[in-house]
Amino acid sequence: MERTIHTWPTRLLARPWLLAFVPINAATSGFGVALPLLILIPLAGSWSDVAIAASLYNGAVILSSMFWGYVSDRYPTRRRLLLLNYVGFAVVYFALAEATSLPVLFVLYTLVGVLAPAGASASNLLILERFPEHERPGAFASFQEMSIIGAMVGLLVGFFWLLADRPLQPLFFVLAALAALSVVAVWIGVRDGPVPVPTAAVSHHPESLISRLHVIGLRGFIPYFPRRPSFNRHSWQRLRRWFREEMHHELPLILLATLLFNLASNLFNISYVPYLERGIGLSASAIFLVNFANNLAQGLSFPSSGTLTSRLGADRLVQRSTYVRSLGYLAVAGFTFVPLAISSAYGANLLAFAALGAAIAFYSTASSIILFRALEGRDAGTLLGVNSALGGAAAVAGAILSGVLSIFGSYRLTFLVAAGALLVSLPLWTAAQVAYDRRRHPRTSPAAPRPIPEAAVAAETD
Repeated sequence: MERTIHTWPTRLLARPWLLAFVPINAATSGFGVALPLLILIPLAGSWSDVAIAASLYNGAVILSSMFWGYVSDRYPTRRRLLLLNYVGFAVVYFALAEATSLPVLFVLYTLVGVLAPAGASASNLLILERFPEHERPGAFASFQEMSIIGAMVGLLVGFFWLLADRPLQPLFFVLAALAALSVVAVWIGVRDGPVPVPTAAVSHHPESLISRLHVIGLRGFIPYFPRRPSFNRHSWQRLRRWFREEMHHELPLILLATLLFNLASNLFNISYVPYLERGIGLSASAIFLVNFANNLAQGLSFPSSGTLTSRLGADRLVQRSTYVRSLGYLAVAGFTFVPLAISSAYGANLLAFAALGAAIAFYSTASSIILFRALEGRDAGTLLGVNSALGGAAAVAGAILSGVLSIFGSYRLTFLVAAGALLVSLPLWTAAQVAYDRRRHPRTSPAAPRPIPEAAVAAETD
């Protein structure tokens, strides 16, 4: 019996102050589409320039996630972190509206990566601190709905702005204003909780974990390090040894399958906007609408994902959603084989990207539940740090691979590689289910548990 997960909020708005997260999600969602378009159109950059920007951003996100995790535990003032995050976004977006060269854009986008994890950590912890235990599942579901609604608003703002034949770059002033609106809302309506909780507390609440992992579908991958890691020359060697020793457990299989999913998602997403703009010739407003279809499908699918996980089973749902997502990648690759008119290509990508959005809503919930149950009785903080380190490596690798394929490959090859990575992950999910069932119903006496891989990332706590 799968654990019942609350992704359908008991109230759409659990508390009025959650509205503060709508404008910032609108700003970041619109920014996610506007940034590659800024590189491609006003600054006359290339697909490889988009990949370089993504590599710098992902690298900054990984390094700064460790720092912000440390700050969250040492200085538990969530409100100040949110204000710092949102003020920083507003300033950087404003600066991007005046950017005139790619080097300046690279620096500013890297700064966005430095700031991004601060808000993700603070918002999740704030809900844990401000809501009593029995209200937290509904609160996280409500928070996720505000995030999805905000993301859709931001994409519609970009669509209507460009539909009116306005230039792209001043749109960043609008995005800066949306971020500033969240600054005002947090300043007026958000207060810190009475008792701070440590960052590692997120690992004990599946709805919070789902909220963290689902962000890859809305704002890109943001690692989660419950403990501040440090690395030495023995870390990866000991991690590999732990993987070999733990193959009787489903967790290494889950981590590898998740790594492939993150690699495929980053490779596809980084390349998709350049494909729509350069490969098909869609207008900037049409590209915003294609992305809106993705977020709309997520918004419609996510509330029912918890119920469907309970009914169908997390293992079956994660496999089916992964399969559907791989079919979506193959469909987009297939579009490159057929000479379609722009209107036909527009409609085909609208439908395909919507299907990908629905699939990730179900995938994020199901995969989070599978990961959560695999962590039971183990050092969840350390293992989630390992998962985040692998996810970060996949994000950077996806960006680098996108850059390489932009030079030596093609859009078609890129989408086929992304689909292939997802298809390779399918037997890993199946093997993980078999390992879990074998562990839950052993035929012989279970072996003594092996040590938790504290040294896999050389995790240290103060």
